Amino acid sequence: MNFQPYPFEKLNNLLSSVTPNGRLKQLLLTIGEPQFETPEFIQECFRQNSHLLNKYPKIAGEQVLRDAQINFVKRRFGVALKPNELVTTLGTREALFNLPQFLLFDKPNPVMAYPNPFYQIYEGAAIASRARSVYLELSVENGFKPQIDEEVLKGCDLVILNSPSNPTASVMSLDEMKEWVLLAQKYDFILMNDECYSEVYVSDAPHSLLEASAAVGNDSFNNILILNSISKRSCAPSLRSGFVAGDGSILEAYAKYRTYSGAAAGVPMQLAAADAWNNERHVEKTRQKYIKNFDIAKELLGVERSEATFYIWLKVENDEEFTKELYEKKNVKVLPGSYLGREGAGRGYVRIALVLEEDDTKEALKRVADFIKGE
Repeated sequence: MNFQPYPFEKLNNLLSSVTPNGRLKQLLLTIGEPQFETPEFIQECFRQNSHLLNKYPKIAGEQVLRDAQINFVKRRFGVALKPNELVTTLGTREALFNLPQFLLFDKPNPVMAYPNPFYQIYEGAAIASRARSVYLELSVENGFKPQIDEEVLKGCDLVILNSPSNPTASVMSLDEMKEWVLLAQKYDFILMNDECYSEVYVSDAPHSLLEASAAVGNDSFNNILILNSISKRSCAPSLRSGFVAGDGSILEAYAKYRTYSGAAAGVPMQLAAADAWNNERHVEKTRQKYIKNFDIAKELLGVERSEATFYIWLKVENDEEFTKELYEKKNVKVLPGSYLGREGAGRGYVRIALVLEEDDTKEALKRVADFIKGE
């Protein structure tokens, strides 16, 4: 298998010969890892159950965790899932990589479509699945939303959407999602939406593909899957708590497949994750921190607040040169957009992750603004 270097490896290579401004504290706006403290009640639950580290975790997930995730979907999206319509996973990255391999294994010449630019695990899954990649191009002209080309889609086996989007921060409407659901039925491809940023939003809560499926009468979620994760909403990436939900006939078989992988978080982690999935108060507090960071970005960079995610997709002249010079002069790291796309997608943009506490965010973005002004 010929995997591309990961974006952060490319970034390290780009900056390896650059000496940053040593008079300034280094500030990282690169990786989508919340730097806020994990809420105390989650940590306390983990501490109280640490004695269960001597137990093998259930690959299918502890029942309390499964119940919490099903309750989250009902509470958040108004969708009542049956037990066979949700599979607990080790975060979403695990499933985004191995679920396409499972789905496409029996296809002689699989075809997989996904946005471009993208979260690189989609490409890795396509390579591991021997699938031909079809790019759903995202650009300023189409609002950074995947456009429908039925001639292309009718030849696809799997289509991955990503709303809210990493890296562009675009959000699909419910009506737009409904169109995609109807196409998945018409051309019999599996449609998956990566929704791990669904809880990081400014005002209007993003919709789920499950809602769209139910809205067009596909309440058995035939060919429809969504993925979600606790990492962003609860500032707890290390809990590795995610799930896949939707088509029960697919997920029953996928659950059996996963028993062979042994991919499961430890019991104390699953119990702490269950507490987090069941609690919305801490999510709102975290959301307010991201909103404050967006306000700082609007004030200092003149950019509008993203509808969702914690990313700014900032237009620049040359993304690699901008990244190198910003690091050299201001000791701030951002990620070139071209590292997140193929065939020129993302070129001329940098992705800025607003994941720092308020003071560091203000300092980092002031440096970016000063750099843009030539100061």
